[in-house]
Amino acid sequence: MTQAVAADLPIWAALPVALLLLLGAGLALTGTLGLLRLGSFYERVHAPTLGTTLGIGCVLIASMLYFSVLQTRPVLHEVLIAVFMTVTTPVTLMLLARAALYRDRREGNDQVPPPPPPPRGGQEEGPDGTTEEMAAMDRAELAERR
Repeated sequence: MTQAVAADLPIWAALPVALLLLLGAGLALTGTLGLLRLGSFYERVHAPTLGTTLGIGCVLIASMLYFSVLQTRPVLHEVLIAVFMTVTTPVTLMLLARAALYRDRREGNDQVPPPPPPPRGGQEEGPDGTTEEMAAMDRAELAERR
């Protein structure tokens, strides 16, 4: 099996690969600058998350295009990486933000929003966040419309 080199890449594929790599690097740089410039933890956590998700997406598309053209067959290994990054990055953001919010509320920090109020009348909420009383009122309203 012969080794393919970058010089074998046709110009019609080299340009999109180069543009996608530059765009991905630029997005990652933007996320890094956001991390350095923004003030609080809650502001800082968003910029790198968006930068990494979009930046890594561009780099992975460039990689898929590059290796697919060189090997003259579809190379889709990067799809697994993209799925993993797309799923884990926002989940990690949410977990970090919730942990920080919980910590700040426990410490009595005034710069975080207060916790949500408990359900009315001590009733348990359903899976959609409504109480049984609210669901009964909605059903009665629908029955009146018919």
